[in-house]
Amino acid sequence: MSDQRIAPVPAHEPPYYAVVFTSVKTADQSGYGETAQRMEELVKEVPGFLGMDHAQTPGGLSITVGYFRDADAIERWRSDVEHRAAQKRGRAEWYESYSLHVAKVERGHSFVRGEGTAL
Repeated sequence: MSDQRIAPVPAHEPPYYAVVFTSVKTADQSGYGETAQRMEELVKEVPGFLGMDHAQTPGGLSITVGYFRDADAIERWRSDVEHRAAQKRGRAEWYESYSLHVAKVERGHSFVRGEGTAL
């Protein structure tokens, strides 16, 4: 993902949803970067999309968490035609394995050094 934020996505007013996508990629990542960039652009257009965090371990485990205001926003993203095509290509070419978890966030808070106390 191209997002160069230093801080994670701040907590939002609950309830909202977190979609956790954890993956291990294949050795051949031809075309992955361009597709990931396009998916990042597309998801930002989904009404109810709140933001995204991404991390990768040196061993190759990748975790992306997308935050959405409601289940309808998740469904809009899940059913997007370009996103569906990227998912299909991911299963065929880019992922050794992955898991997806959807959770309703009932409590959240943020902290940023120099900006006072946690919310």
